Amino acid sequence: MKICVLDGYTLALDDLSWDPLRALGEVSIYDRTSPAELHERAQGCQAVITNKTPLDGETIRSLPDLRYIGILATGCNLVDLKTADELGITVSNIPAYSTDSVAQMAIALILAATNRVESYTQLNREGRWSASADFCYTVAPIIELSNKTIGIFGFGHIGRKVAEIAHAFGMKVKAFTSKSADRLPDWVEKGDEEELRVCDVVSLHCPLTDDTREMVNRQWLDKLKKGTILVNTARGQLMDEEAVCEALRDGRLGALCTDVLPEEPPREDDPLLKAPNVFVTPHIGWASREARQRLLEIAVENLSAFIDGHPQNVVK
Repeated sequence: MKICVLDGYTLALDDLSWDPLRALGEVSIYDRTSPAELHERAQGCQAVITNKTPLDGETIRSLPDLRYIGILATGCNLVDLKTADELGITVSNIPAYSTDSVAQMAIALILAATNRVESYTQLNREGRWSASADFCYTVAPIIELSNKTIGIFGFGHIGRKVAEIAHAFGMKVKAFTSKSADRLPDWVEKGDEEELRVCDVVSLHCPLTDDTREMVNRQWLDKLKKGTILVNTARGQLMDEEAVCEALRDGRLGALCTDVLPEEPPREDDPLLKAPNVFVTPHIGWASREARQRLLEIAVENLSAFIDGHPQNVVK
């Protein structure tokens, strides 16, 4: 089997081996693939593996040998699934590989806004503590999470893990989910959007769909109480960028803590990078070595299962 990995750099970096994949066939691995390079690199391949390189319908139709698409992620929005299905091409993704890693990032972002560890560290390197007249100083309120309410949108693997950690901090948890209340832990309350007003923190863990795209818009933000912390470790396109910037500037949002942006990498003048009280990381919640190792192992298992005639983690 001829196999092409279109954009493997962020997965393997310099610490993981592709050898298990190479055992399955003739493998070409590219760090990145531009649209101009895609057709030539994938031509003649029975299996194409992608992370963030889009495979639209036209591209898929131009690859007559293609039988399998492996997505090195959970989200599937970069692949034209309808065309793949029409052509009998199997598409597999990697579910639940990064649950612990992304949940940890979500909590780290919340703590960045409530405790400002990095801000104080930088100020102290610049001499602020040494110049203080007192044994301590503050530049922003320190917020205790115990007894605060966190609203979680999307109660899948990651949303539930964040809820468990928040509960351990003593937070009250509201789940904004289609799941019925009797399927939630007894320490979780099912919420509706009118109850956004009681949340001190709102954390997004829902997939990007036509219904959720820019769900965080002006009307949604108007339902929040003043000073709410918004956390996004899901997809940047869940947010209306302009509306979020306005809410940060006028103080309706106390902070935006995000690992994702609508455009990645962002342009230099991206307004969210310049807005007040924004804590942003470069889409690395998934990227612990442990999570990447799980991802690579499952990707190889997915392709091996397809070769054996029993495909797994097939995207419907």
